[in-house]
Amino acid sequence: MKLDKNKIFGYAALAMFIIGTALVLVGLVKYREYALGFGLAGLGFYAVAWAFNALKGRV
Repeated sequence: MKLDKNKIFGYAALAMFIIGTALVLVGLVKYREYALGFGLAGLGFYAVAWAFNALKGRV
């Protein structure tokens, strides 16, 4: 399997999206008192994943 730049950015964006979703869910389900912090961290992961997805084909 050949990994070019676009596939690497795609896999990185997918991984960041999954980690962000996990952070938001952990904050909502397990640590209710820290849900805001976990949610903001998950939102940050979403933003970085969006940026990686936007970079596909441009770098």
